[in-house]
Amino acid sequence: MSSGDHVQDRNRVRVLHAAGLLEAAGAPLLDRVTAMAVRLLGVRAATVSLVGSDRQVVVSAAGAGAQEGRSALPQSLCRQIVAAGTPLVVTDARADERWRGVEAVHDGQPAACAGMPLRAPTGQALGALCVTDAEPRRWSAEQLTTLEDLTAMAETEIALRLERASAADLRHVLDGIPEPCLCLDADGTTTVWNAAAERLFGRPAEQALGRPVEELISSRRSRRDCAHRLRRVRHGDAPAGQRVELTCADGSGREFPAELIVQACDAGHRSAWPAVLHDVSERRRTESELERERTFLAALFDSLDVAVGACDSQGRLVFNQVLRESIRASERPVEMTDWAEVYQLYTPDGTALLRTEEVPLVRALAGERFDGQQIVIRVPGTGPRRFQFNGRPITTADGRRLGAVAVGQDVTDRHRIEQLRTAQHAVAQALAEAPSSDQAACGVVAAVAGALDWACGEYWQVDPGGETISRTGLWTRPGRDLSALTRDEPDVFPPGRGLAGTVWATDRELWVPDLAADPRDFARKRTALRCGLRAAMGLPVRSGHQILGVLTFFSDTLQEADPDLVELLDGVCAHVGRYMERRRAEELELALAASRRRFDQVIAQIDDYIWTNEITADGRMRSVYRSPNVAAVIGDELPPDADMAAVTARHVHPDDQETLAGFIAELNSGRPAQAEYRLIGVDGVTRWVWSRATPRREEGRLLVDGISTEVTERRELAEERERLLAAEQEQVRRLRELDRLKDELMAMVSHELRNPVGVIRGYAEMLREAPGLDDEHRAFIEVIDRKSDHLQRLVDDLLDLARLETGRVALDARTVWLPRLIQQAVDDHRAAAAAKDITLTTELAHYLHAHADPVRLRQVLDNLLSNAVKYTPPGGTVTVTAGSPGDGGDHPGRHVTVTVADTGIGIPAEEYEQLFSRFFRASTAKEAGVKGTGLGLAITKAIVEAHGGAITAAPRGGGGTVFTVCLPVAPPDSL
Repeated sequence: MSSGDHVQDRNRVRVLHAAGLLEAAGAPLLDRVTAMAVRLLGVRAATVSLVGSDRQVVVSAAGAGAQEGRSALPQSLCRQIVAAGTPLVVTDARADERWRGVEAVHDGQPAACAGMPLRAPTGQALGALCVTDAEPRRWSAEQLTTLEDLTAMAETEIALRLERASAADLRHVLDGIPEPCLCLDADGTTTVWNAAAERLFGRPAEQALGRPVEELISSRRSRRDCAHRLRRVRHGDAPAGQRVELTCADGSGREFPAELIVQACDAGHRSAWPAVLHDVSERRRTESELERERTFLAALFDSLDVAVGACDSQGRLVFNQVLRESIRASERPVEMTDWAEVYQLYTPDGTALLRTEEVPLVRALAGERFDGQQIVIRVPGTGPRRFQFNGRPITTADGRRLGAVAVGQDVTDRHRIEQLRTAQHAVAQALAEAPSSDQAACGVVAAVAGALDWACGEYWQVDPGGETISRTGLWTRPGRDLSALTRDEPDVFPPGRGLAGTVWATDRELWVPDLAADPRDFARKRTALRCGLRAAMGLPVRSGHQILGVLTFFSDTLQEADPDLVELLDGVCAHVGRYMERRRAEELELALAASRRRFDQVIAQIDDYIWTNEITADGRMRSVYRSPNVAAVIGDELPPDADMAAVTARHVHPDDQETLAGFIAELNSGRPAQAEYRLIGVDGVTRWVWSRATPRREEGRLLVDGISTEVTERRELAEERERLLAAEQEQVRRLRELDRLKDELMAMVSHELRNPVGVIRGYAEMLREAPGLDDEHRAFIEVIDRKSDHLQRLVDDLLDLARLETGRVALDARTVWLPRLIQQAVDDHRAAAAAKDITLTTELAHYLHAHADPVRLRQVLDNLLSNAVKYTPPGGTVTVTAGSPGDGGDHPGRHVTVTVADTGIGIPAEEYEQLFSRFFRASTAKEAGVKGTGLGLAITKAIVEAHGGAITAAPRGGGGTVFTVCLPVAPPDSL
């Protein structure tokens, strides 16, 4: 049989030898087990066999022919059990081919056998308890259970022997340790005491074991403290595995400081606390000396007025007080690769963390000697600081690298002064060289942002009207793409909107150190964050108490507020304000002169007379300015020194003097005025003049700006227009009267036609029922009936329309449940739709009602549905929907809508306006050859409007037409 690999397992063999049974002289407990097996199971023999790597040893045997001894490893029962690791039960070995070659130990081939593996506490099968019989037999469950119990007794003996062997080995190991080792139980009693403990404390193990440990290792005065500290460890109040500091006493009574390392462990069914004790007297003396040296060096370091950082060869850091205060951090265990991130060390431009090899201490530790390396340290709460470092490695005489030191000076203020001096010089140069205020604005923001290393700068100019602020200057760092912020976002803001608008509205600087954390959601903030910008600043540019503009700057790094920088930039803003005001005045003066020239050129091209008069204190008018084309209103040119106000007063028509006086009085009151009056020109021609003027106050004077236009031709045209308008109104009145007479005639004719048509239809019905008519005459009668029916419907429609338009039809309006009425109308038209293979569908809200006459509303639905079916080609679709536009139809609002949509031939867009006119038919209907009177939609519209509703028509997406009817849900007086 195959045996597998369990027999040769090294761990199993090691545990087997540790038990000591292979060489033992005897095992009384195992002998009792085999004897009990023979007696209880009634077998011929019982053995306890252990299987080594190359032999099998029977350590206990009972029964006939069984004996102890050693043997090689043939195909024995015990070996098979160990190899498989499972119990073995054989009822008849002679009848089974597998077991014919297997022998019982020293007893030849058995007829029946049963065996259980003997396992160590760690689970390995070390041997087997086997019982054999000379005759075949069936093993009962009770017998096998008994065999298992006996096996458990044998395993207990093996476990005890392994434990004793382990304890002896542990004692041997502990005695070889030079430090005192001991072990405590849950009560603090000593359970282990090695040779080193005997030597140090002068107590043999026999005296120490079983006694409280504090009595063995401490003096009387420190015994209570020692017991308390150890009790805390055992009870879990102090961390196990840590160093417990104690004051101990050796065998001579000498007290010394010690550290006891205690670790909790589970020793089977009980807890134990093994401990190792160290005499730390020498270490304490060394530590004391090192502490004195460290205190001296720390005092020396802290007395320096520069920042000093050092590290040993393992990267352990030490800072002096200046460096700690400068970076607001202290030394802590940090990997060298993380120094830049932990202590926020950045490149000189402040945009990127230093790479590990760029950190000053790392450079020095690598053996590099350098001077003047500048870095930026971002200090929480105070903003970035700039340092200049020198670095040196610390090396012994024999070349061993002990560590490194870096000494730095805070050059933030010096660097800022240099930046600000550069910015001031650049601003002055930009203002001196700029040919215009717009170019000066661009130069200023470029100078300041470039000198301060900000990503973007803008100048926003307050518009002349004072209602908006617009960007007139822009600079972005070369290579920095901020187009989403500067090109795609608005460049004009009202007060209070955007960063520039907010600074303008509040008239004070605004510093945003962290855009993402700032709660204000001003315009362009989100775009700035998407562009990678992190901080922003805005400053007002003033001239006296007036704000001329705003400077804004953006940075792609966080920027803590800097009052010194703000103060300096305020000075720059004041300089810029004075320049802008002076430059703007110059530009305005030039623009004003150019504008005056252009104004005069424009005025010379028009016929209107432009003037400005001053109203004096006594209420008279004095001419201040007049355009050169005065001849248009006075008939001739006047001398340059002529007072036009006086000329007008002299030449006004006598009948219009009161009008002119009222015009002047209105202006004297400070209100705009206009008047039309006649002037008798110097050429003797009377002209109508239309004057309109607006007063204004300027430096204490009341000035009036006005325009006078010669409107004689317009007055004549107006009189002619009035005459024509009166004639046209008379014509309209006559046309309306004719239209009324036509409607009355049509109603009368329609009414008079109803009786003859009815008589014709009646006689046709009588002729149809007359006997003896041939088919030809019967066909003639059908034609008469069909045509008279068509004529009857036409007459009814005309009468209906006439009554509706004249308001002579009384509506029986009530609350109508729309879904039922619509569904009835749809069902009545299904046959006609099915005949043309047209799909007729509805989409109706459940709770829907309207205030309407159900008979007339049914007439509206029939007209719309019959038209939809009539004008939809075969295979098309007609859809009727109803709902409330307020909330989807389930809870109607003030109106309900009913739509009828078809996929028919449609209506040209230009014909929708005429669609509801009487007798109008769409061109598409005529081209398709579909017959009709053109009255149905006119009647439908009249019915809907009589209900206080409305009807509209519109093209349907994809072809066809959609008719929408809107009806009130309640009487008009309740809405």
